[in-house]
Amino acid sequence: MAKVLVIGSGAREHALAQTFLKSPQVDQVLVAPGNDGMTDTDLVRLPIAATDIPALLAAAADQGVDLTFVGNEDPLIDGIVDAFQAAGLTIFGPSAAAAQLEGSKTFAKEILTSHGIPTAQAVTVTSQAEAQAALANFDWPTVFKLDGLALGKGVTIIEDQSAADEYLQSLYHQNPSAKLVIEEYLNGVEFSIFSLVGHDGQVVHVPFAQDHKRRYDHDRGPNTGGMGAYSPLAWLQPAEGQRAIAELVDPLLAAMSDRGTPFVGVLYTGVMLTAAGPKVIEFNVRFGDPEAQVVLPQLESDFYQVLVDLLAGQHPVAKWQTDAVYLGVVLAAPGYPQAPEKGGQVPAAADLQPAWVNYAGVKATETGLIANGGRVATVVGTGRDTQTAQETLYKILNQHHGDLVYRHDIGHWAVDLTKE
Repeated sequence: MAKVLVIGSGAREHALAQTFLKSPQVDQVLVAPGNDGMTDTDLVRLPIAATDIPALLAAAADQGVDLTFVGNEDPLIDGIVDAFQAAGLTIFGPSAAAAQLEGSKTFAKEILTSHGIPTAQAVTVTSQAEAQAALANFDWPTVFKLDGLALGKGVTIIEDQSAADEYLQSLYHQNPSAKLVIEEYLNGVEFSIFSLVGHDGQVVHVPFAQDHKRRYDHDRGPNTGGMGAYSPLAWLQPAEGQRAIAELVDPLLAAMSDRGTPFVGVLYTGVMLTAAGPKVIEFNVRFGDPEAQVVLPQLESDFYQVLVDLLAGQHPVAKWQTDAVYLGVVLAAPGYPQAPEKGGQVPAAADLQPAWVNYAGVKATETGLIANGGRVATVVGTGRDTQTAQETLYKILNQHHGDLVYRHDIGHWAVDLTKE
């Protein structure tokens, strides 16, 4: 029997651990560091930070781990895959060089433009004067993206010159040399492609998903790490999805190989379906959160075996359900994302059935779990279509959301688009 180590502490890692535990080959999953809501049978939490690579290496060796899966981006960009491989340990994820696709938006843009992969026009600046000069080449609204990691919250849509002046003054007052990507605003509908990529270029594509980044209903308010997601996408024509893979994903993987930094791991391609066709918004080098929570439960094959086959350069068998829509709603602490208020009561898993929950920022107390972070949990339900899934899940949440807040319209794009 196999032992798996999952690195991370959020709802995504909870979903990953549960998916591995479904494998008949896996008898234990270790999660480092995990969170207090991860109480599943055969799941063991290790009190090791996700960025403590030496301690994670030692734990994997001491515990006899057969496979390590990295949930969040920081250790990947820090080179955990290179370190594990150098120690002879099996790990699924990209090298530090390949992880620059997420670590540097400038790096990703350079690859996209040099290989003719459709994306928004963009320029990188490192001063307020440069930024103001560059804005002359962009229409309103435009998009500002911080170049490094920002936990999904580094993107700001700028509506006019006044908003740009305010943003730039604040940014360069705090950090005079900040690297900022100024990008053309794309109109269209967003969706996510997740691709599991093996050592010899074998690829397994996960069912398409759509995330909801804005904090409030009707896509208003600040960007967050994600307030909900659903999958699959009934409104997306199969030909449109395949076109996006052929024009965006396949050329990117070929480009990475040509550069001598082949990509292995989970590639996220954020796509905007525009009138001119699909265009890349951004790349990530791991599963999204909350998208992982709605796509992973759809896998009917053995997740552990799929990854083992990919790492061995074989073509795995991956079967996904096609009969239902999986919809996940994020429960957050009041005040999220600006100033999350800790201490609120979190609903128990038993109260949410037949939906299920993946926990994130929680802390165990004598009276149950309480909020200990911004995004606290993702509650997932299913239905024959998006509207049915919404009705079922929101009926439960409206009765059992504890002291937490959430959006009330996750999946609205699917309902609107399928009615057109």
